[in-house]
Amino acid sequence: MADSVVSFNNPVFASYAAYAGLASMKMMGMTLVTVYHRLTKGVFMNPEDTSFGAKDKGVVRTDHPAIERVRRLHRNDLENIPPFLVVAFLYVLTKPSSDVAVWHFRAFLACRLLHTACYLGGLQPWRAIFFYSGFATTVSMAVQVVAKGSL
Repeated sequence: MADSVVSFNNPVFASYAAYAGLASMKMMGMTLVTVYHRLTKGVFMNPEDTSFGAKDKGVVRTDHPAIERVRRLHRNDLENIPPFLVVAFLYVLTKPSSDVAVWHFRAFLACRLLHTACYLGGLQPWRAIFFYSGFATTVSMAVQVVAKGSL
């Protein structure tokens, strides 16, 4: 039974796989954004990294505002995207309506992308609005998973 649900022949699972892949790539991309900021600003976490890629010898510093903003954003992704991946997979197993499921997946990814843009730009209250909207999307799926489950 689960074999037919967890199959790319199932449009809900196929959509989940695509959006899960995109969300994962977005989260991993934040690593590259952090590296970019470290290299262009010559600010590193470890002394051995100071000679890597910097025109001048870089400095060890853990409080550079731009880098810390990117790191906080990445941490926020690490706190929100993995729960989405788990909850959305379990949600697929509840056999939801394809339209409703895809709406959840799209809304979550759109909110995370918009949250990222607002975080990098320091745009409040938009950052919070997109954070809570994405969070609510995951909670919506989690409620449906729990309702289908057995306690």
